[in-house]
Amino acid sequence: GWANTYYAAAVQAGTQSWKAFFFGSTDAANFITVDKTPLSLWPMAISARIFGLSSWSMLVPQALMGVATVGILYTTVKRWFGAGAGLLAGAVCALTPVAAMMFRFNNPDAALTLLMTIGAYCITRAVEKDSTRWIVLAGLSIGLAFLAKELQAFLVLPAFGLVYLIAGPPKLGRRLWHCVLLGLATIAGGIWWVLIVQL
Repeated sequence: GWANTYYAAAVQAGTQSWKAFFFGSTDAANFITVDKTPLSLWPMAISARIFGLSSWSMLVPQALMGVATVGILYTTVKRWFGAGAGLLAGAVCALTPVAAMMFRFNNPDAALTLLMTIGAYCITRAVEKDSTRWIVLAGLSIGLAFLAKELQAFLVLPAFGLVYLIAGPPKLGRRLWHCVLLGLATIAGGIWWVLIVQL
């Protein structure tokens, strides 16, 4: 009932030590960290701190991330193609076997998928109108996704940039500047934790 016991041990350590929580350590003494950046562990450890450590308190945040991912995907698709298409997209996401497994397990993929979906929503909003805010939010979400599962988060960045360069509403110079901001926001979203670790 503990899913991946490797990450479950890190969740347990995070309930006993805030230092182990921050660094994603597998033990409360903060001797060694897990093999990923720790953002995906934080919701589970916070839940376990509030409700006590159990398989339920550890895995419910993963399920809630799945619900949020489906909801955000629905909202994203609905904005462009209507409620029917949004419901279809959400249903396909919810019923895909790998998604059903991923959102009931304690691997980093649930947080990664949620944050990348948030990034996609922000890009669609940025394409709708000339808005620096949505571009920056897209970058920040991908930067935070990096803290969930490292470089896998960056797989969507070329697509995000290309979509905005082709379909963004402002003139080309401003679209290029917005793509630079997308990159800088992505770096900012992930580098703060890396710098603290290095220090």
